[in-house]
Amino acid sequence: MTNQDRPIFRPLTVRGVTLRNRIVMSPMTRMASPDGVPSAPVDAYYRRRAEGQVGLIITEGTGVARDASLNDANVPRFHGEKELAAWKKVVDEVHAADGLIAPQLWHVGAAKGKDVLGKIDSPSGLSKKGGNPFTEPMTDAEVADTIAAFADAARNAKLLGFDAIELHGAHGYLIDQFFWEGTNVRGDGFGGPTIGERSTFAAEILKAVRAAVGPDYPVIIRLSQWKQQDYAVKNAETPQELEAWLQPLADAGADIFHCSQRRFWEPEFEGSDLNFAGWAKKLTGAPTITVGSVGLSGEFIAAFGGEGSQPASLDGLLERLDRGEFDLV
Repeated sequence: MTNQDRPIFRPLTVRGVTLRNRIVMSPMTRMASPDGVPSAPVDAYYRRRAEGQVGLIITEGTGVARDASLNDANVPRFHGEKELAAWKKVVDEVHAADGLIAPQLWHVGAAKGKDVLGKIDSPSGLSKKGGNPFTEPMTDAEVADTIAAFADAARNAKLLGFDAIELHGAHGYLIDQFFWEGTNVRGDGFGGPTIGERSTFAAEILKAVRAAVGPDYPVIIRLSQWKQQDYAVKNAETPQELEAWLQPLADAGADIFHCSQRRFWEPEFEGSDLNFAGWAKKLTGAPTITVGSVGLSGEFIAAFGGEGSQPASLDGLLERLDRGEFDLV
C-alpha cells in the first residue's frame, strides 16, 4: 500500500457530506474577532487551510446567543446580523477553495475570563470540584433558553452554508460542566450521581439541534475526559461508564465523536491499547476523531509552561488509523 492509498487520504461520507480525506483541522481559539465579529483576516485564515486540502475545517469556538456564553470580547459570536454576515464570508471563502467547514458552537459556562457579560451560566454555580459556589445555578428557564440558543445557532449554520456543526462539550466548559460530577450537583433531571444522568443536558441540546438541521446534516460533538480545571479527572472511569455517557448522545443525534486527549497515543483504560477515540468508536459504532499532540514528541499544553516539544513520526498514528481504531485525525 502506497502512502496515497492509506485510509488517511480516502474520502469519508457522513450524512451525505463527503470529506476528501480524513484530516480535520481542530478548533483553535484565536481571539482575532474584535467585538465578536470575524474580520477579513479571519476569512483569509480559513481559506488558506482549505487551500491546504484539509478534509474538514472546524472553526474556533464561537458563542451562542446567551449573554455569558463567551468570556473574551475578541472571540467570535454566532448570533446577530453583523456576526452571521461575517461568517457567511468565511464560508464563501472556504467553499471557493473547495473546502468544507463546520462552526464550533460554544458556551464557556463558569470558566472565568476577563470580559464576561451578564449572569454566568453554570449547572450548580461551581467552576471546579471542591470550590465554593460563586453564582446561582441555572434555572429551568435558563437551561431551556440555552438549549434553544444552540439549536438556533445550528439552524443558522446550515442556512449560511456551513457543511456541518460541532458542539463544544469538552475541556471544562458549559456542556462539560454538566457532565462532570465536580461541577454538576443538581438534584433535578439534569443532574444525578451517574454520568448517564448528567448527559441529559447534552442529549437535549443534540435533540434540539437535530430537529433544527434535519436528518441530512452532520453533527459532531467534541468531548474530553480531562478539564482545564483538572487534567487528571475522568467523567468515565470504565468502559461501562463511557458507554453510559456516549450512547445517549449518539441516540440523540451525534454523528461523530471528537475525542480530545492531551496525548492521543495513551490508552484510555487499563487492559487495552485503544485510546479515547478508539473506545468511543468501539462502544457506539460512530465515526470518531482522534486529537491530542498529534505530530509532537510531547504534550501540547506543556508548551504553555515553557516546555519544548519536537516533531514526531506519524507512523504509529497512521497504523492505528489503517486498522480502523478511529476514522479521522
